[in-house]
Amino acid sequence: MNVRNCRKCRKLFNYVVGPVYCAQCKQDMEAEFQVVKKYVQDNPGSDIRMVSEACNVDPNKIRQWVREERLCFSDDSPIGIGCERCGATIKSGRFCAKCKAEMTTELKSVMPKGTVAAPTSKNNVNHRMRFLEQ
Repeated sequence: MNVRNCRKCRKLFNYVVGPVYCAQCKQDMEAEFQVVKKYVQDNPGSDIRMVSEACNVDPNKIRQWVREERLCFSDDSPIGIGCERCGATIKSGRFCAKCKAEMTTELKSVMPKGTVAAPTSKNNVNHRMRFLEQ
């Protein structure tokens, strides 16, 4: 059993996978997210500071949701964050479209062509279920 302290409330909980928050804090953060999401939909011209003040949510959380692409702003919205690679203003995610394309090209150039092997079955020529006798 993997027991950890919640990053927010410091309470002990059984950790399985994902962010290190207890079930109650995850639920509270999801409720905050829904409030922010509704506010952004109702007030498309607001910036991060205004959303933060109106919803009583830390601006860093809002930026994190934008980076995770959970929260996305319209193209005419003044809200934007910087691309992590070139600094260009983007509406969601971590990288702008230009940087994504460049990184894809770079990764493809590093991968050798034609090295993908066909999947092979291991010793199971006939795919029937096997039973062990006791």
